Amino acid sequence: MGGNMQQLMRQAQKMQKQMQADQEKLNASTFTGKAPDDMVTVTATGTHQLTDLVINPAAIDPDDPDMLSDMILAAVNDAMTQIDKTTESTMGKYGRGLGM
Repeated sequence: MGGNMQQLMRQAQKMQKQMQADQEKLNASTFTGKAPDDMVTVTATGTHQLTDLVINPAAIDPDDPDMLSDMILAAVNDAMTQIDKTTESTMGKYGRGLGM
C-alpha cells in the first residue's frame, strides 16, 4: 500500500505544479474588452488589473457624459467577463478532477 501512496503523492505534486503554471500563464495573459462599435477599448491582465484604456474621440460628447461612462463600463465588464470565463475553463478542471 505504501507504493500506491507514493504514486498518489507524486501525481498530486505534478498536478499542483501544472496548476501553478496554468495560473501564472493566466495571470500574464491580456484580455481586451470593447464597448459597442469599439468606441471604448480596455486591456486587462488575468489578475483583473486594467493596463490600457482607449477612448475613440467620437465617443466624447460634452453634452452626454453618461454615454461615455456607460461605454467605459461596458468595455471593462466585457474584459472582466472574458477573464472569468478563461479562469473557469483553465482552472476549473482542477476542481472537477477532485470531485468538487
